[in-house]
Amino acid sequence: MRLHQKHITLGLVLCGFVPCLASSQTTRSSGAIPRAHAKHHGSVTLTPDDGLSVIVAALDSHLHTAGPRDCSHLVHAIYDRAGFSYPYASSSDLYRGTDHFQRVTHPQPGDLVVWSGHVGIVVNPAQRAFFSALGDGPGIDTYDAQYWRQRGPARFYRYLKSSSARAAVRPQ
Repeated sequence: MRLHQKHITLGLVLCGFVPCLASSQTTRSSGAIPRAHAKHHGSVTLTPDDGLSVIVAALDSHLHTAGPRDCSHLVHAIYDRAGFSYPYASSSDLYRGTDHFQRVTHPQPGDLVVWSGHVGIVVNPAQRAFFSALGDGPGIDTYDAQYWRQRGPARFYRYLKSSSARAAVRPQ
C-alpha cells in the first residue's frame, strides 16, 4: 500500500497531537482572557475535537492546489471547509479581534495564531507548530522561530460557535 504525503504528515502530527488533547481535556480553564464586559457571554468555543477537524481540513492538499494563496484567505477557507464559517477577516482585523473569535492565553489545536499581518492555525501547541501560507506555499512552521518572534508577540484566538456571537455587529 502506498502512503500519500498528507497521510504521513497527518500521522506525524497526530502522534504529537494526542498528548495535547489529553492534557487540554484535564485543564480547568479555557485559557480565555477575561473581558471587562460580557461580549461573548454564553458563547461556546471550539472543543479539542473540533480543533482536530480544522487541522484535518488544513492538511487537505486539494484545498492548497485550488485554494487561496495568502494566509488570511487560506485560514478562512480551512475553517469554512471544517464547518466553522465566519465572515472573511484580514490578519490585521483578526489580530485586533473579531466577534467570531475569543482571545485565549493557552492555545489548543485548531486555534488561530495571529500577528499583525499574518495568521495561521495552531497544530500542536506543545511543539509550537502552526499551519499557514508560508513563503514557499502552505506548510507547517513553529511560532517561536526567529522569523516569527521578530514580528512581535503572537496572539491566540479560539473560534466561537455561538450563533449569537456570529450575529453580532462589531462597531467601527
